Amino acid sequence: MSHATTRTTALPAAPRGPWTDSLGRSSIRAIQVLVLLALALVVVRALAQVQLVIIPLLLALILAAAVGPLVIWLRKKGWPSAAATGFSFFLLLSAFTGLVTAIVIAVIGQAGELVRQAIEGFDQVYAYLQNGPLPIDDARIQQVRTTAVDFATSSTAGASAVTGISVIGNFLTGALLMAVILFFFLKDGEKIWAFILRAFKGPRLVKARLVGHDSLAVLGGYVRGTAIVALVDSVFIGLALIILDVPLALPLTAVVFVGAFIPLVGATLAGVLAALIALVANGPVTALIVIIIVFVVNQLEGNFLQPVVMGRTLSVHALVILIALTAGTILAGIIGAILSVPLTAVVWAAIKAWNEHDDDQISAGSIEQAEYETLLDETGHGVSTLPDGEIPQLPASGTTT
Repeated sequence: MSHATTRTTALPAAPRGPWTDSLGRSSIRAIQVLVLLALALVVVRALAQVQLVIIPLLLALILAAAVGPLVIWLRKKGWPSAAATGFSFFLLLSAFTGLVTAIVIAVIGQAGELVRQAIEGFDQVYAYLQNGPLPIDDARIQQVRTTAVDFATSSTAGASAVTGISVIGNFLTGALLMAVILFFFLKDGEKIWAFILRAFKGPRLVKARLVGHDSLAVLGGYVRGTAIVALVDSVFIGLALIILDVPLALPLTAVVFVGAFIPLVGATLAGVLAALIALVANGPVTALIVIIIVFVVNQLEGNFLQPVVMGRTLSVHALVILIALTAGTILAGIIGAILSVPLTAVVWAAIKAWNEHDDDQISAGSIEQAEYETLLDETGHGVSTLPDGEIPQLPASGTTT
């Protein structure tokens, strides 16, 4: 009886080098991160050079996401596509134009007085602190004051805000471009999205369609929710300022409305501005009442109103929001601060949607369904034209051709 002898052959050891140990692998990953950061910086710098195109494009996308459900609802009710688009476009454009005009009229004529009284109020608070019992760093407070005054009166701040645009031609060009882009987004949004989806096949097409659906839902929900919150804030705080006979109540109400679109800091800064002006014009008691009213309104908004109207739309950590606000303000001033947060929320929603399913978890039927829906979108007869709750059905043969 013979016994088989099993021989094991040892594999040759992998060659070791300076990049194969733990430090080398960490260095490679660090280099990759630096390359990605450098690429992101180049892209951001390039986009910053064409703000006249990028900002109208982003504004049109945000407005289209906000009013898109109205267009879809009208189509489902039997309106022709052209009529639904035209009605929604002119309704939104009229509301947006009226809002911007009202803010400009309310603020532009009294912007200098707002800044002057705010500075005077700051000086009063500063004088009180100097003579108060608590030690303060005089140099640090003067630095903060100088920075705030420079921002409020600089050409950068004026160029960033609607009220201070120095080049009227650029503003009108951007507004016209935004209106044209908005019209095409409302009219041919599905076709444009179907054209972009041509770059995706198989499971990636299913994931890309999910990304588009979730991103649009987040963006539209954020804009509509923030607009409701801003309206409520400005109405209640504005009424309080009028009742307390605080001067410049109308421009302050406009500032509160705009500030509500800047999470974390916008409402606080608007409240501080209102309190400083109330301090100058009406004394410390009125200023304290304004602070209390702003605090109460902000608490009601944060604890009750926002969860109801926005749900989990802005499910991004406060630190990420703060970083996005800072970067947006540096790149594009007030407009950048307003746009940075919804764009960050959309990017996060897109990442989550893309990673929700692995490629091997997506069935062939889901791929066929996505291909068929994309084909319908290309013809302009996609989901938005179907009755509520109805899903596009594949042809009897089960093919998209």
